Amino acid sequence: DFIKKHKEIILYLIVGGLTTVVNIASYFVFANVCGIPTVWSNILAWAVSVIFAFVTNKLIVFESRSRKASRLIYEIVTFFLARVFSGVLDTFVVWLFVDHLGFNSNIEELIVKIASNVIVIIINYILSKLIIFRKSKKK
Repeated sequence: DFIKKHKEIILYLIVGGLTTVVNIASYFVFANVCGIPTVWSNILAWAVSVIFAFVTNKLIVFESRSRKASRLIYEIVTFFLARVFSGVLDTFVVWLFVDHLGFNSNIEELIVKIASNVIVIIINYILSKLIIFRKSKKK
């Protein structure tokens, strides 16, 4: 009963967790393997995770199966804009803590990324639920 009642939130947390893993893994590859500066690494990791998140949120979490072009465009644009907002927030947090407040050891950087992503997950769920993939009311 609990799982049925909270299926959407559970799926969102799982997908959000996977998106976070994609984001953090991408960030560390870009920053530490490729040697790309912090902000650019975060932007690239954001882009990779947004593509992953759109597909998984649309199909798995919110089960949006709309085939109308206008609805699909609406979902893509609003999803992207919401993620731009949360991506800017994430980038600002990483920039502030890593580049300016000195949280720049690997473990501190990881903690900052995880904390920032928790905030981002909450914001993104609210925007996805209430705006992007909201169910249309049947008349």
